Amino acid sequence: MASTVSDRPGYQQLLRTPGAWTFLLPGFAARQPFAMLTIGIVLLIQHTTGSYGSAGAVAAVTGVSMALFAPQSGKLADRIGQRAVLLPGVLVHAASVSALTALALTDAPLWLLFLAAVPTGASVPQIGPMVRARWAALLGAAPGREASPLMSTAAAFESVTDEFTFVIGPVLATALCTGVHPAAGLVTEAALTLVGGLLFAAQHRTQPAVRAAAAGASGQRVSALSVPGVRVLAVAFLGIGAVFGGMQVSLTAFAEEIGRPGANGLLYGIFAAGNMLAGIACGAIAWKSGPRRRLIAGYAALTLTASGLWAVHSVPLLAGLGLLVGLSIAPALISGYTLVETLVPASARTEAFTWLTGSVALGQAAAVTVAGRLADAHGASTGFVVPLVGTMLALVTLVALRSRLTPARTTITAARGAVHRDPVAARK
Repeated sequence: MASTVSDRPGYQQLLRTPGAWTFLLPGFAARQPFAMLTIGIVLLIQHTTGSYGSAGAVAAVTGVSMALFAPQSGKLADRIGQRAVLLPGVLVHAASVSALTALALTDAPLWLLFLAAVPTGASVPQIGPMVRARWAALLGAAPGREASPLMSTAAAFESVTDEFTFVIGPVLATALCTGVHPAAGLVTEAALTLVGGLLFAAQHRTQPAVRAAAAGASGQRVSALSVPGVRVLAVAFLGIGAVFGGMQVSLTAFAEEIGRPGANGLLYGIFAAGNMLAGIACGAIAWKSGPRRRLIAGYAALTLTASGLWAVHSVPLLAGLGLLVGLSIAPALISGYTLVETLVPASARTEAFTWLTGSVALGQAAAVTVAGRLADAHGASTGFVVPLVGTMLALVTLVALRSRLTPARTTITAARGAVHRDPVAARK
């Protein structure tokens, strides 16, 4: 399955890529608030309404809105440039989060909170997909050659970075909401989004060049979603979102149920730390199996580990099982993002990444709603059924449609030239 790190380029060589640090540091700062948004909404709305169901529903509207608008943001970034999309986006997001916070604190009716949640989710800056697109621009295919082997390492590195934010973000948001003020998590999220997003947008030299997109037979612009493999991945990534959303709400409800609300941040941090550690390992291993096979194996492991969450009723056991669930997420995420580079032309890659990110947000939104209502009605343990069901459905989808995750045998036309993809390696 794998060999030592010496068999392939690793993180050290990746980080020596010219221009990488100019977008990595501001990109990390700009994506940090994303991990604070859902938990910040849940904690604030639950405090003002007393209901996890209402809190989950508002967070769900935010997630659905993000899922619907994120691909459009990615498509715009491919067409007019990342900076042109980010500058107005971060301003709208900061204003929307501020409005949602003010409405919640003034006990506004639920329908007004839903209304404010729509622009809050729609304006979430798509920093992760934009960073991945910058890596693809630096390391991707050029005329007459395949993409750099560092692409897989970059996918792993980005997964580690994402999960590091999910180690810090929920813990920070929980500490602010429980130790300072219930609204402090969202206020901090809005401020960090504004500052971090503007800093990232300022790094215009490393953003992918705006170039003519690939066109179909009719001459119209080809969407990333027209690629069958992207559609399969988008459905599968709903399962990842179900894990994130189900864990966030269920761990919060569990901590409240046992009278230790501060344990929520610790438990979720351990879960996210498992994801981060697995991401580090995935990037350091020279895999002999292809990303499609690793993707299915990752979802199988995720389904297996999630199957025991509902039966655990102690903090140490839940922390241990949550760590195992986290360890199973990274291989699935990394393999999915790696497949995008082989399936999608460069001119639609940011859009493709945002479809996956949007799917995670949509799955998270559904999971937050369902898990919240289950926790309200039957206790925290029933909320943990949501991650299990989500990953099982995703696994079935991947196994049934795995043939669509193989690049076409014909040449893929990319913006910088025609690159022949070998489908044999991708099938493994």
